[in-house]
Amino acid sequence: MAGILERLGRGEILVADGAFGTQLQQRGLPSGHCPEEFNVSHPEVVQAIYRDYYTAGSDFVSTASFGGTRPRLAAHGAGDRVREFSCKAAELARAVCPAGRFVAGSIGPTGELLEPFGLFSEREAYDVFAEQAAALAEGGVDFIIIETMMAGQEAQIAVRAAKEATRLPVAATMTFEGKNDQYRTSWGVSIQEAADSLTQAGAEMVGANCGLGFDQMLNIVKQMRPVTPLPIVAQANAGLPQWIDGRTVYTETPETMAPKIEALLQAGVNIIGGCCGTTPAHIAKVREIVDKFRS
Repeated sequence: MAGILERLGRGEILVADGAFGTQLQQRGLPSGHCPEEFNVSHPEVVQAIYRDYYTAGSDFVSTASFGGTRPRLAAHGAGDRVREFSCKAAELARAVCPAGRFVAGSIGPTGELLEPFGLFSEREAYDVFAEQAAALAEGGVDFIIIETMMAGQEAQIAVRAAKEATRLPVAATMTFEGKNDQYRTSWGVSIQEAADSLTQAGAEMVGANCGLGFDQMLNIVKQMRPVTPLPIVAQANAGLPQWIDGRTVYTETPETMAPKIEALLQAGVNIIGGCCGTTPAHIAKVREIVDKFRS
């Protein structure tokens, strides 16, 4: 099977998956419970989500391991279960991955502040990311995706650790905010700075996820495309969250999202999917639009 970089190099546009956390919540994850623990206690739930995204047309799913670094798990009293959770997450996805599709090993921020702003050293951060990346590789992922990064230093360390621990391709996305086409992460990283620093760290795919909705994602991709030759990943939320009847609701439907997907494809995105609030139905619409765009 051709690897993800080979397929992107041939000009293919790949469809990612959508939200995982909100899907887990809808399928029984209790508030405050460790999502990564569901890989071992409720494997059938996690695997059903993977299967639903593949059925919807995802070329890859990201493992249920976003908060699987040692510091994040320690907050749930599970800091010693990094390998168990991440390896299991990857194995569950691998078992239902159709031929010709991929499994991406998801790694999110540690939640720690690096020196000099906090007490977490670069060496500690490197070791934490390398530990999780190695566990995901052991479970059988095809590449690593570093997601929802806001601090440039942490993102670079994560990319470098994942590359050196696994020798697998690495995608890296940061989360931007802003208005009037002036977008930065909450740590002040600009779009160009993100693209440059992630590339220097060794990422082969760069982009943005979470944060704002598809309208803003279009602006981000339009600014990123001229400053990087690498494949661009875009995974936006289903609109801006609203608080309705005591819960967070994302109101953008697959139908209202459709023209924005077309615009993102025109802007030069290479990998497109969804983040918070998106569902298999959203991804099915993305698949439909991508297939029409390529025909």
